[in-house]
Amino acid sequence: MGSVVLLPPRGRYLAQEGGRLAGVSGGTIGQWANYGYIRASQSESGDYPKVYSFQDTAEAILVHELLEKGVPLKVLRPVIEGLRETRGDWPLQHSELEAVTAEDVPIASLLVNEGDVRYELGPHGWQQVEHTTVNPERVVADLRRGGWAVRDLPDLKHVNVDPDYLSGRPTIRGRRVPVSLVAELAAEDDGPEILREDYDLTAEQIDDAVRWWKASSAYERAA
Repeated sequence: MGSVVLLPPRGRYLAQEGGRLAGVSGGTIGQWANYGYIRASQSESGDYPKVYSFQDTAEAILVHELLEKGVPLKVLRPVIEGLRETRGDWPLQHSELEAVTAEDVPIASLLVNEGDVRYELGPHGWQQVEHTTVNPERVVADLRRGGWAVRDLPDLKHVNVDPDYLSGRPTIRGRRVPVSLVAELAAEDDGPEILREDYDLTAEQIDDAVRWWKASSAYERAA
């Protein structure tokens, strides 16, 4: 496998902020970083609190998706560690991945396809297996639209996550207005009027911000 040229880390998120985008709690993000499944690449070694980049958050979404497909962390860990030698700090984003599940086998495996080489980890026996492709490019596209929440809110249009815009915090698309501010103001009695008149936001923009905030807040409570 050839090496990959990587851009420097972009955006800055604390664990709870990264968790909202990745669809998990801030505590889970911290655990994944501590055990090496993802990096906190905007932090120096030993720094606390850890600070995560846009790329770290996309990697966390991929870890979350693979877990949802039945690939356990104990299978993911050796794959990630091995791929980092050539794929860099965010190996899942630079690999072709498939989650493989077999009938009557509770532990799925993860296949990494690199050209003509196929790496497979995890027991299958001789059972018929089902392959599910994991698309890292789609994950990054989803992150730019709001992260894991767009899976629950596929019609979301007005949330934007740009690592070069307000340190990567979710904003109203095309505006330098944080989604968190919109959601907080919308909950106040005169908030919607302020958002329409002072911030020139439409009802649809406000509604998208509120829906995203509620959905992403639920991930922290569900942990």
